[in-house]
Amino acid sequence: MSADLTLFRQSVQDEWIDYNGHLSEAYYVLVFGFATDALMDAAGLDAGYRARSGCSLYTVEAHVRYLDEVARGSQLAVRTTVLGADAKKVRLLHEMYVCEASSGEPVGEAVATEELCALHVDQGAGRAAPLPDAARGYLTGLAGPAPEWAGRGIRKV
Repeated sequence: MSADLTLFRQSVQDEWIDYNGHLSEAYYVLVFGFATDALMDAAGLDAGYRARSGCSLYTVEAHVRYLDEVARGSQLAVRTTVLGADAKKVRLLHEMYVCEASSGEPVGEAVATEELCALHVDQGAGRAAPLPDAARGYLTGLAGPAPEWAGRGIRKV
């Protein structure tokens, strides 16, 4: 299985453009959230699972890097890499790319990245719960190497 997946694609919506004429910072995070949802769906942690089990992944920590501006109408693709999964946690990262209009394929360098840690939570009990074996197996099967920027904090001024 590939260490990175492109599970989510989205066009930049007009209402996502800020007063500087490019994608507003909040919408980078929205797109990354949709990519996390796509990974959850692929791992079997979808809406049906959440309804049956009362469990879901909660993002408990995230680090976003805004690397380049994104223009109105751009086509985006998010590549996801699972960095690790244990009994209750998943560490993953997303890389956002602008796609070529004709092919729809990502081009150039990432325009933003997000690294996050998610915890599998039993919403009824209000605490962490073990991931289902199948989901954990799927996620660990996707585990790939961390890029050099993963695990960094905010740089000092």
